[in-house]
Amino acid sequence: MSSQKRQKRYEVSYRLGQIAMGQAAAETVIKDGTLVNVFTGELQEHVDVVMAFGRIAYIGQADHTIGENTNVIQANGRYIAPGLLDGHMHVESTMLTVTEFAKAAMAKGTTSIFMDPHEIANVFGSEGVRWMHEEGQQLPLKVFTTFPSCVPATTDLEDAGAALGVADIEAGLQWPGVEGLGEVMNFPGVVYGDPTMCGEIEATLKAGKTVTGHFPSEDERMLQAYIASGVSSCHETVTREQALQKVRLGMHLMIREGSAWHDVKEVIKVVTEDNVCTDNMSLVTDDVYPMTLLNLGHLNHVVRRAIEEGVDPVKAIQMGTINVARYFGMEQEIGSIAPGKAADILLIDDLKQMVPSLVIADGEVVAESGKIVKEFPVYEYPAEARSSVRLQRALTADDFLLRSKGNAPQTQVNVVRVIENSARTAKMTATLPVIEGIIQPDLAQDVIQMACIERHKGTGQISLGFASGFQLKSGAVASTVAHDSHNLLVMGTSPEDMAFAANELAACGGGMIVVRDGEVLAKVAMPVAGLMADRPLETVAAEVVSMEEAWKELGCPMNAPFMTFSLIALPVIPDIRITNRGLADVTEFKLIETEIGPSTV
Repeated sequence: MSSQKRQKRYEVSYRLGQIAMGQAAAETVIKDGTLVNVFTGELQEHVDVVMAFGRIAYIGQADHTIGENTNVIQANGRYIAPGLLDGHMHVESTMLTVTEFAKAAMAKGTTSIFMDPHEIANVFGSEGVRWMHEEGQQLPLKVFTTFPSCVPATTDLEDAGAALGVADIEAGLQWPGVEGLGEVMNFPGVVYGDPTMCGEIEATLKAGKTVTGHFPSEDERMLQAYIASGVSSCHETVTREQALQKVRLGMHLMIREGSAWHDVKEVIKVVTEDNVCTDNMSLVTDDVYPMTLLNLGHLNHVVRRAIEEGVDPVKAIQMGTINVARYFGMEQEIGSIAPGKAADILLIDDLKQMVPSLVIADGEVVAESGKIVKEFPVYEYPAEARSSVRLQRALTADDFLLRSKGNAPQTQVNVVRVIENSARTAKMTATLPVIEGIIQPDLAQDVIQMACIERHKGTGQISLGFASGFQLKSGAVASTVAHDSHNLLVMGTSPEDMAFAANELAACGGGMIVVRDGEVLAKVAMPVAGLMADRPLETVAAEVVSMEEAWKELGCPMNAPFMTFSLIALPVIPDIRITNRGLADVTEFKLIETEIGPSTV
């Protein structure tokens, strides 16, 4: 009696009880393991776990539940732990579809995620969210959605492909499997009474669901106003002091360890040094790139990092299982190994390493020794999802020529200076030569041209600017991953290569590309919304490695420069950004001119 999907508890409660009493046989029994008990914090030796109908029927000595057709798995003393839950992450950041991500994550021991698909929402609105949500509902991975709250990130500085309002959130909260509101990034809007933000929070609270947060400020009054509004968590905590402040106020602390943000080392001190109760804390990934998934893992890597920093292994596992379930009010279904709960179980040889040798979801083996052994269904995105790069026409080199307003031989310009391994930028100025009326980049000063092109509605809008910090010596790069509005970003040393890069990327449906002298050096095609590839993890990871090498060929020495590049259009983080409307001064929240004026220096 194999169950492809776990049955609802009320449908099988009596039959589970019969199995527990030995009056009926189990489907599967794990024999002789060491149970990681997330309720008591104990490690219980020589324990069996009995499963049927995708659920757990019995825990203990289970010979009385084994029948002729029962599948018996010998744990041989291995640890039996609940499947891991990631309480905050963006699937789009992995560059994979939900299905391909699910395969990668489940092989590493993640059995449930709470995703915030706000990247695709900025391209396709509620419909894009629905595609990813529906894809997730058919998978062995339990995919829960927090409905995106801030789409677009700003309304005055850029143009996204879509916008979401209170009515969209109210409708989305009714979908089965939508468990809350996605990270509320616009915390000033919440505190100062923005009608949309307040309306979204109110709708979520009325629906009895969870409002997840994003609060990077240290303003005590704003924090308390934010919490009082109904926002109950934060994953943007980067210091021990911030962590202590938030947990003292009853805020659920999400401690993040992704590919770019490594917060565990500092924030976990609230546990290892302050000895604060961990019941209202969880571990999350937020953003994970393909190579991290492949080489380090998913949430198991975050749990391992907490253990490395001195957290007791069982406590770290609690922070990646039952604590997450409780935060979302789902502890009766997931997050623990107990009678009646979903049979999401890991067998682990060494708790400190957190590498599962067996992954079970809904009572079925999904992965063994890091390899997926269960067939996953195929989800077909509609044609519309694959035609998201809508340019008015093919671009030419002339589109990337910035004409000076004057006729002086040189002029002063505003420049976006990027900072390695940081989401922030700095505003700087440079004096550049003007030849035949065209402002020229200056590689000697490390000032190169960039552009942001509206790609959602084919308006033909192009803004031009200059960037510093990438140290490109030749060629051009382009990306349709451009947080959060995801317009088409292009940067390069020659207008010809910039036009070539943009057109090549549009032709493949979006993604990231590196070119030189009219030749493609590397490309990661992401035809689904211009954000996600439609290929397996190993393939995409190899393409990303090639792309990193190609950036180096152009002279860029930075770590993961394509990720820094993808954030150069995000006008909610200081100091200065480029959007499809122009240069945005984020400290003053206004658009500014690229050219300041003629220079006689």
